[in-house]
Amino acid sequence: MKHKLLLILLLVICGEWAQAQKADKNSSSTSDTIQIKGLIIIKGKNDKGRTSYKFYNDTAYARQKLRKNLQTKWFIIDLGFNNFIDRSDYGGASIISYYPNYTSYYGMPGAMSKQYDYTAVGLATFAPREASAPLTPSEFKLITGKSINFNIWLFEQRLNITKHKLNLLYALGLEMNNYRYARNITYLPGYPTQIIRDTVDFSKNKLFAEYISIPVMLNFNSNPARPSRAFQASFGVSGGYLLKSKTKQVSEERGKVRKTDDFNLNKWKFGLTGELGYGPVKLYANFALTPLHDYGLKQYPFSIGLRLNGF
Repeated sequence: MKHKLLLILLLVICGEWAQAQKADKNSSSTSDTIQIKGLIIIKGKNDKGRTSYKFYNDTAYARQKLRKNLQTKWFIIDLGFNNFIDRSDYGGASIISYYPNYTSYYGMPGAMSKQYDYTAVGLATFAPREASAPLTPSEFKLITGKSINFNIWLFEQRLNITKHKLNLLYALGLEMNNYRYARNITYLPGYPTQIIRDTVDFSKNKLFAEYISIPVMLNFNSNPARPSRAFQASFGVSGGYLLKSKTKQVSEERGKVRKTDDFNLNKWKFGLTGELGYGPVKLYANFALTPLHDYGLKQYPFSIGLRLNGF
């Protein structure tokens, strides 16, 4: 009898040990699986015995999210480049530089009093030049690779319109535009603000403009349940207000010189905006319908780049 009891006790102990080992194996296998919202990461071994990672989308998680008609994302980042399309009246400004006292340029007396607009007179007021060296578009040439556009959208929301394939997309954030000039020009704050040719060579010559902006777009999503395989396109309008503008110049003669002013920049900005992407990769583009400056230069800025963490 004692031997039978010992045998039964031994079998029970062995069974419990086997179950413990199995539980340890299960726990170790589950510890190698990580889920971050809709992304599943599985750690394993490849054919050569090296550690490998596999990534999967949890479609059940995505479908669960589709039950919500309003979805929100926080802190979307844009990184791209700035440039502009120049429609300024350089020819008319050159004529005025030859005849600075000619008051009937527009065919009427006293036309020179009309200074603060986008006509040749406004351009000659904003960027006055001598007749021997008239104003040309090349003076405002940008170094595109260093004219950085950096935007931070504090939040972005997507509102379902039809089956989550057609949505309303809107956001609130900061647009920060850097215009890196290739020529030695200088903004002189005042009334009126002027842009002159400078006498020193700048290693850095930059205009910075920061806006608080609200874009509103219609969004098309080809596959709402599988975001990693979805084609997305959005198009709409954007409005912004100028928060801050400054210039930064670096030269051997003057060192670093920073100036803060509105520099004749438009306080309000209105334009077209859009994005195009597949899966997590998205391109954005913004094109302003209002000129960068309030008068004189008629330059329409645009930016293009990559959007990170968006829908």
